Amino acid sequence: MHGGTDTLGKPTYDFSTNSNALGPCPEVLTQIRLSDCASYPDPDYHSLRNALAAWHQVSAQRIMLAASASEFIFRISMLVGQRNQDKQDNQSKRFAHSQKTVWVPPHSYGDYVLAGRAAGLDVVENCRSADLIWACEPGSPLGQNQIGLAEMITAKSGNAQVVLDCAYQALRLSGCSSLSPEQRDACWQLFTPNKALGLTGVRGAYVIAPLHAETWQQRLEQMAASWPLGSHAVTMLSAWTLPSVQEWLLKSLETLRQWKQRQIALCTDLGWQIEPSDTNFFCVTPNRKIQEHRTDFLHAMRAQGIKLRHAGSFGLDDSFRMRVLSPPMQDAFHRAVKQYSPNF
Repeated sequence: MHGGTDTLGKPTYDFSTNSNALGPCPEVLTQIRLSDCASYPDPDYHSLRNALAAWHQVSAQRIMLAASASEFIFRISMLVGQRNQDKQDNQSKRFAHSQKTVWVPPHSYGDYVLAGRAAGLDVVENCRSADLIWACEPGSPLGQNQIGLAEMITAKSGNAQVVLDCAYQALRLSGCSSLSPEQRDACWQLFTPNKALGLTGVRGAYVIAPLHAETWQQRLEQMAASWPLGSHAVTMLSAWTLPSVQEWLLKSLETLRQWKQRQIALCTDLGWQIEPSDTNFFCVTPNRKIQEHRTDFLHAMRAQGIKLRHAGSFGLDDSFRMRVLSPPMQDAFHRAVKQYSPNF
């Protein structure tokens, strides 16, 4: 299940995605429209890798590119399912076939589990026994830090791979990461700037590989298709490193903080329970009447151009996830709910 455009088209009031409501970033959009789509990008993406490496102050050799976050999620899951690095044997690395496992946070993006199952991984409840561990901070749908993440990274087994999904790091409105730089360097850090830039229609992601993960990185590179990024994605990711673009993002976060408080107040006025969140999205639990008629309610809202994201696929059956939108869109939502449920 995903938010955004559906069979009815693009929602007029789309609360269902996590994209920055002040996007698209004008500067990046202009650059994308001027992209050279008549030529192949550099197949090794040298300039882009160097720009991202300089931005993150890491070696360019640690930068990997992906067609999207979901593409990398499936790629690394497949690698873990097929091969797992064993102990050193005769001064060389070898790969041994065996049943592998994956651990996912209790409330998290469905592709983690879907990719694991496609790769033949067993989903386990104890992260210490997992070969692949997923983390997202701040996470979706709750927009909060992942409880016990630092301890999880410290306690992982030697061969376990930890992927830290950083999709919402740039959309953090409060709080700070629970991880130290050293702990982050022990993870595969997955970045998708299209959400923060309000350009989710442009697919493209990048990864910072952990330190001392050259063998795994080589295998992942070998599994990638040629030209995972088209010209539009190259332009978007390159622009992501520009000071002017980052300044636009910081200003947008200031506005989103104000809008968020207003939107929370309107949801509270409706009698909805608000879950704490550090991001531009949060979860709400409506009153019992709406929960009992959830399907009818969502259809009625969608008929008026308002789309909410039911959080059932995240394991929160009673809740909706809402991104922060502008005050006029908030008012349209508030009126629609009042008209639907005047007695509750």
